[in-house]
Amino acid sequence: MRFLRRNSTEEADTATVEVEESGETHVGRGYTPGKGRPTPKRREAERRRGPVAPPPRSTKEAIRRNRELRKKNPVSKEERRAAARERRERMNAGDDRYLLPRDRGPVKAYVRDLVDSRRHVLGLFMPLAIVVFIALLVPYPAVQQYATLLTTVMLLGMIVEGVLNGRRVARQVREKFPKENIKGFSIGWYAFIRASQIRRLRVPKPRVRPGNPVPDPR
Repeated sequence: MRFLRRNSTEEADTATVEVEESGETHVGRGYTPGKGRPTPKRREAERRRGPVAPPPRSTKEAIRRNRELRKKNPVSKEERRAAARERRERMNAGDDRYLLPRDRGPVKAYVRDLVDSRRHVLGLFMPLAIVVFIALLVPYPAVQQYATLLTTVMLLGMIVEGVLNGRRVARQVREKFPKENIKGFSIGWYAFIRASQIRRLRVPKPRVRPGNPVPDPR
């Protein structure tokens, strides 16, 4: 009958009293020591941690969050330099986790390869701007006139090349990624900006040399 048996609660209490009286730490197999506090529920634990912040929507917001995190968790200069060097190396290597949102994805990587596989007049844009600036400092009207004429011709050639190159790149991207929603103006402008940069200063670094075939992105 039930009143003749001892339940598990009474046995645990008896074991606890015996341990306290004897002063020994050895207890039976069925004894489990209490934590002294109730186990928090999942909602309560999440409420204590606080809500998870959404991902940054812009580079400025990401910089602001990094500054706040740096204030909460200060690190040494050597660690910051090592982290910055690692980010720069991975960005130059084309790692999507470290690239800006405008440079991420296989479509943008393929556009960069198409641009880097050729030499462009647009690549002379920055050197041309330096030449024009120096020519304006020369106190000779003839030099300034020739510099202005050369600049005008070069700019017209760059515009024509940029339009043709943008159409070519957009067409090839649509052929390689038929399921993607490719916007011709956006892809053309991205190719224009990439081609106008000096090759050594491009980020990510070029993976294809001029004249070499572009690898299949798929």
